[in-house]
Amino acid sequence: MPRGSKDAYTEKQKRQAQHIEQSYESRGLPEEEAEARAWATVNKQDGGGKKSGSGRGHAVSHAPSREGGARGGAAAASRPASARSASAKKAAAARSPAERSASARKAAATRKAKATQH
Repeated sequence: MPRGSKDAYTEKQKRQAQHIEQSYESRGLPEEEAEARAWATVNKQDGGGKKSGSGRGHAVSHAPSREGGARGGAAAASRPASARSASAKKAAAARSPAERSASARKAAATRKAKATQH
């Protein structure tokens, strides 16, 4: 559980922490660990709470977000193509017909949009 009052944080920072926490929980982390990591991420991006006074703001760093995305991409890229394909087939089999048709419509729209660009 994160320590201390969250009064120094803006509403936007609180929303960001909530969304990050939900993402961690959806990936299987315990609730308390997810909350602690979410606030750590917000602190690393923003340097802590922003409501301390006028003229004390500083730039937001998106480096933690990029770092996590790069790690995820590297992990997937290190797997052989056959393993990635097997995972995709397993996921596709688990989807309902309605989800499959929605995915197909979205893919077709993307292909059509890309075709008109070229």
